[in-house]
Amino acid sequence: MIQRNMENITNVMEFEAIAREKLPKMVYDYYASGAEDQWTLQENRNAYSRILFRPRILVDVSKIDTTTTVLGYKISTPIMVAPTAMQKMAHPEGELAIARAASSARTIMTLSSWGTSSIEEVASAASGIKFFQLYVFKDRNIVEQLVRRAEKAGFKAIALTVDTPRLGRREADIKNRFALPPHLTLKNYEGLDSGSVRRSNDSGLATYVADQVDRSLNWKDVKWLQTITKLPILVKGVLTAEDARLSVQAGVAGIIVSNHGARQLDYVPATIMALEEVVRAAEGRIPVFVDGGIRRGTDVFKALALGASGVFIGRPVIFALAAGGEAGVKKAIGMLHDELELTMALSGCRSVTEITRAHVVAPWEAGSPRVAPRL
Repeated sequence: MIQRNMENITNVMEFEAIAREKLPKMVYDYYASGAEDQWTLQENRNAYSRILFRPRILVDVSKIDTTTTVLGYKISTPIMVAPTAMQKMAHPEGELAIARAASSARTIMTLSSWGTSSIEEVASAASGIKFFQLYVFKDRNIVEQLVRRAEKAGFKAIALTVDTPRLGRREADIKNRFALPPHLTLKNYEGLDSGSVRRSNDSGLATYVADQVDRSLNWKDVKWLQTITKLPILVKGVLTAEDARLSVQAGVAGIIVSNHGARQLDYVPATIMALEEVVRAAEGRIPVFVDGGIRRGTDVFKALALGASGVFIGRPVIFALAAGGEAGVKKAIGMLHDELELTMALSGCRSVTEITRAHVVAPWEAGSPRVAPRL
């Protein structure tokens, strides 16, 4: 039945129903849910539907080029894989399957610090370009060890998550008393005396974060991180112009506009709504990327039109992994890529560089289209 469902899938949203059917409730809820009222979780998706196209006609689109360059690395598509934690809860091959799928698609995979496969295992699983997502723990020796291991294993950048001094209130995890299944571990911390995500009266992950993650993290620590690694640092979790300007001043290599999949502070804007403000503040000095709510190639196009240099995909990848392992992830990335290519052709864009602000109209613009009056 599952295999037949896989064959019939026509868009990435359909992977979620299969994942929900296959996964234990605690695991599905962990991946799917957001913080508190989950308003931002819905808004991350809904905001894209309010941005409309201004397609150009009579352009020769017989050849479409989706390639782009990220931090100097050429990739086949501006669609990259976001870090998601504990991927072996979704499928036995977890991070390894996603690394292979991303490498096959010639795009970038970002490995979570909280992976259930180690830096070294993921490095040896596939030859593609990989970034490493980093949480800063109170024990800075642990941070230094992880960064050095990522460097040694050939990872090309550090994605520093800056929006998690405390874990957002994810009520599904509290109800389920979320814990990492006992046969799994956070592989990157084995032997480092950093605790474990085990069952508690609350969310086991919330307890773990409270014990381990450094709440005092600030801009000085970004400078410290630059002293211990030569890898470029992306700041992940920026939502305002003010923090975009501070990121530029700090000398980081790029920004990821992110609200942590709507899992941290509820009632922050959808990332696509925050994107343009951040892009303007960065003034072209560093690239700006975006994640959150992307489910269609049309969404990717809209993000690029509003100034993103690329997008990162989270839940669609994890649900595709749960539904079909490596083949599911390949299919998900491929479908998004094909939809983007079609959107480019129908908008009159032959390359990613031809996608401009003039190709979309956003609801915050004066004179933007409203719902047509009923006649």
